[in-house]
Amino acid sequence: MASAAAKQIAAEQVVAGFNRLRQEQRGLASKAAELEMELNEHTLVIDTLKDVDQSRKCYRLVGGVLVERTVKEVLPALQNNKEQINKIIETLSAQLQAKGRELNEFREKHNIRIMGEDEAKQPPKDNGDGSGAKQSSAGVLVS
Repeated sequence: MASAAAKQIAAEQVVAGFNRLRQEQRGLASKAAELEMELNEHTLVIDTLKDVDQSRKCYRLVGGVLVERTVKEVLPALQNNKEQINKIIETLSAQLQAKGRELNEFREKHNIRIMGEDEAKQPPKDNGDGSGAKQSSAGVLVS
């Protein structure tokens, strides 16, 4: 009885660890997507300001305050921000790939299967010889 309870607790800890890793991976992907959108906005503004007179007034939002500047002052700052965002996206992409590898290693180590994922890959279990042999499955099933 104690052995079954220990196995149940261990399985719950494995599932909790797996879900934590998946949540971290989702968080990284979400942040990367958000930064990609911000990068696109920067690119759009930079492309628009390239063709504008350098002495023309423009407004920039700095910490929730709208500040009046000239295109000559704002354009280099936007280009610098764009470069920094690119670097952050590259870092996040590397972290996302590392988290994906970590997640796959965790799945293999603990024999975790996701519901609906393996059913399409595996052939039918009934081989038709009537022997009634069953395969042992000590893995964890995650929905």
